Amino acid sequence: MVAAHDLAAGHILGAADLVAAPVSPHMVPDGALRPESATALTENNAPTTALQPPAGTEGVSETGVVALASSTDWLGNQLSGPLRRGEVLTDASLLGSGLLIGAPAGSQAVPLRLSDPSTLALLRQGQLVSVVLSSSQGMDGPVHNDVLAESVPVLWTPALAQENGGLLPAQENAAIVVVGASADQAVQLAGAINRGKVFLIL
Repeated sequence: MVAAHDLAAGHILGAADLVAAPVSPHMVPDGALRPESATALTENNAPTTALQPPAGTEGVSETGVVALASSTDWLGNQLSGPLRRGEVLTDASLLGSGLLIGAPAGSQAVPLRLSDPSTLALLRQGQLVSVVLSSSQGMDGPVHNDVLAESVPVLWTPALAQENGGLLPAQENAAIVVVGASADQAVQLAGAINRGKVFLIL
């Protein structure tokens, strides 16, 4: 299944957003959405024609569209990044566990609340950042800067959220970024904002 039109990051998938298309077996990525069982039902249980193969593609061999899940499992999910018209949808295209697809074994998604929310405007999904904790003992104590994690990938920012949905309510996600981290890094990052100020090095 491919995007029927350009889709923005954070878009919630509807039946009209996907269409079946012939794809060479050698070009089908792992985790691609297959057209098998792709006919979604509307609220009145009528088949949605937007998911039927486009004209001229009848009889396309399923070997060209083998994938891991059916489209009915994907409708209503939120895109983790933008898709161009004709781009194949995969499990990594969706918010959720798919954010860690391809990451080293044991990787975890860790939310961070930043002390400087304006930094979020500079972030892009997949960008590598280092996380720094700035802390001091007492009001007049010396400031210590500690690198909690280096070169961790950005998985999610508020730019991927929509007014009607997202990982967190809009009023709660203004300073939140989600990064991928190893188990040891995740322990250091968890609740870091409670130990000082959290900043990113881009």
